Amino acid sequence: MKIAISGKGGVGKTTIMALLAREFKNQGKEVLVIDADPSPHMAQTLGIEDSRGLTPIADMKKMLAERSGKTPGSPFYQLNPQVDDLLKDYMIEHDLYKLMVLGAIQTADGGCACPENHVLRKMLKKMLLKANQVVLLDMEAGVEHLGRGTIAGVDHLLIVVNPSRSSIRTAEKILKLANEVQIPNIFFVGNLVKDDEDKQFLLDSLAIEPIGYFPDSKAIRRAERNEEAVVTVSEELNNAPADIVGALMNASEKE
Repeated sequence: MKIAISGKGGVGKTTIMALLAREFKNQGKEVLVIDADPSPHMAQTLGIEDSRGLTPIADMKKMLAERSGKTPGSPFYQLNPQVDDLLKDYMIEHDLYKLMVLGAIQTADGGCACPENHVLRKMLKKMLLKANQVVLLDMEAGVEHLGRGTIAGVDHLLIVVNPSRSSIRTAEKILKLANEVQIPNIFFVGNLVKDDEDKQFLLDSLAIEPIGYFPDSKAIRRAERNEEAVVTVSEELNNAPADIVGALMNASEKE
């Protein structure tokens, strides 16, 4: 499975994706996490203390140009070769997690990240997975990645929503664009949910039942503030990671 996550800024996408990575790993899956946020911090969330040796996917550009050719004057690549053999040079492994990063914005006025996203999109479409392998993509906030078609090659999209009107509005925009790029399976995930009133608000606003609800967890906030790996937190999660992983696996089996 190739699974992307999206939502309004600050809704908890990275935290949720890390917890899903832990759940997939605990179920015996090989997990590759791709941090495609221009301000990446998945490494810290997974507890990878030293990621300085990690080569960003954006740095594939030179190698891809050499391997597949590049149209003169164009920032894009005609990416046709198999990419699986390239991945090992652009990832690090820690505690059975594999991590890749798209690449951070390094300077002000650094320009559009469109070429990097083009590389990521092509890589996702060409990437061949075995039955026990899962790819999780932590996308940037908002809808821009959908406008660029970066995640057109994924099987599932999770849209994270908080019980707030602003989060709902962004989620509706993401849903519309995700349908336009024909992502096969799109699900909502509730986060920072305190009680049944919050759940009812999400259900009434979305008209679709989220496949899982993450609570407003003091343990997660404490871990983040203490710069501890979020994947060390197990209390207060209400079985949400297992519920969501189960729903995703059932959806894949039906295809």
